[in-house]
Amino acid sequence: MRGVDHFCEMSWNMMAQSRGPAQPNLVQVLDTAPLNMRYWRAIGMITTAAMLDYFDFVIVGFIIAVIGPAWKLTFVETSVILISAGIGSVVGSLVWGVLSDLIGRKFMLVCGIAICGSASGAIAFVPDGAWVPLTALRFLVGLGMAGAGIGSITLAVELTPVRVRTVLASSVAIPGSLGVFAAALLSSALLPSIGWRGLALVGFAPLVLVVPVLIWVPESARWLMSRSRAEDARKAASSLLDLPVEHVAQPPAIARQSGGARLSEVYSEPQVFWFVALAWLGFSVASYGVLLWGPTILSLILGVDASRAAQLYIAVSLAGLAGRIFFAVLPQWLGRRLAGQITGLGIALALGAVSLFFQESIGGFPLIVVLLCIGALFFDGGASNLGPLSAEVFPAHLAARGSGVGQAANGIGKILGPLVLAFIAGTDNLLTPQATIDAAGPAFAFLAGCGLLVWFAFAFLGVETHLKTLKLGDSVEDRLEVAGSAPSPDLLQGSADTGGPRAHAYTLGELGGATAPTAR
Repeated sequence: MRGVDHFCEMSWNMMAQSRGPAQPNLVQVLDTAPLNMRYWRAIGMITTAAMLDYFDFVIVGFIIAVIGPAWKLTFVETSVILISAGIGSVVGSLVWGVLSDLIGRKFMLVCGIAICGSASGAIAFVPDGAWVPLTALRFLVGLGMAGAGIGSITLAVELTPVRVRTVLASSVAIPGSLGVFAAALLSSALLPSIGWRGLALVGFAPLVLVVPVLIWVPESARWLMSRSRAEDARKAASSLLDLPVEHVAQPPAIARQSGGARLSEVYSEPQVFWFVALAWLGFSVASYGVLLWGPTILSLILGVDASRAAQLYIAVSLAGLAGRIFFAVLPQWLGRRLAGQITGLGIALALGAVSLFFQESIGGFPLIVVLLCIGALFFDGGASNLGPLSAEVFPAHLAARGSGVGQAANGIGKILGPLVLAFIAGTDNLLTPQATIDAAGPAFAFLAGCGLLVWFAFAFLGVETHLKTLKLGDSVEDRLEVAGSAPSPDLLQGSADTGGPRAHAYTLGELGGATAPTAR
């Protein structure tokens, strides 16, 4: 592997410094560039933002377990609080997706971080019993998280060379589980001493990233190319690659995009649209149904207080982290489509078992905790594979809107997951123990069915993106279909200011000496 990396770096240096007629275009330079310190710094900022935003979203599950009984919240009030962030996420995903394709990825990332962090921390100042302001702030948390999510995932996909995009873009989702773990850990350790208001104050943490992101995260050169902003794309690539701008290759020729960015354009490929929407919907309903209600359900079924439930949920969070690592690596070997099918079946089997055995124990240890840990490998871990896919399956000029479709379906899942559980409980108070325990079996059976929806989407509608070059739009490269052999150079004379052959995406095998080009 070290030899492959060395070969890649030497090849890239030769391309970057070339002045001859065969100079590669900017797409090839980006797809074969070594991973330098500037890349890792930008990805570090993006992944840290993802972790803190997840913390802000999940922490309300532990706070509700405390304030629900104290404020005497009703079934409707608790449900509205829990689904408000999902509504904000749906609205934000559609709005931010359009704006990100129109204005840029970086601006959306910064705005999302600022809104999410400010609203989450402000929850600490909500007066006792004031569930309406709490609901409004949760709406803003979801709105901001959607913006940060779209900005971060599209940037991660578009900044990363194709040979390692599957594993590294997937890895951006790993810190999300760290955010869930941090929420469970801090709730367990600090709730008894600092109370729920002190815990909510930690929600301001994402704000510390606003300035570093502005300074260190570059705009996406691929997005700039898709908007026919060639010189801006070269400047962005210069910042990422740490090269003088005059040494950066020219972008390929591409048809100029319209000045606007209509949401309806994402439906130009219906199969891709429905694949993204259904896969995210099934995954999100199962995931957030468990994540947001998990602490409360454990508290009620096991008859323990919120602090003890948080301690038990730490194990579930750690399992989710392990799952995200696993599903970041697995698609690099099996491809995204097969890994997605495994995710759906894993969710169905694990949560189906929870619906049958949630009151059983093994050696005095509650079986529901064991089964939720197994399930977290899939309903949490699968996000590593699914997250980047929404941006990868659409061309760069539609990638944020495509990601927005996925996040909108994700937001609908954030609503449906808790709402269906609340509907199944169907009592005057969501926190009435007997009613919730009686409803646990059918509720988890429903969530298991959502896993089957994920499997269906990947099996029958899925699109493979592993080791495939990202589309820019209506460019010469995007009109070519590579089918086991390199395209004719005669078809490539439209590349801007290069005069050279088309650059295809190099896989690890090709960089090591294999000759077969990447399939489209």
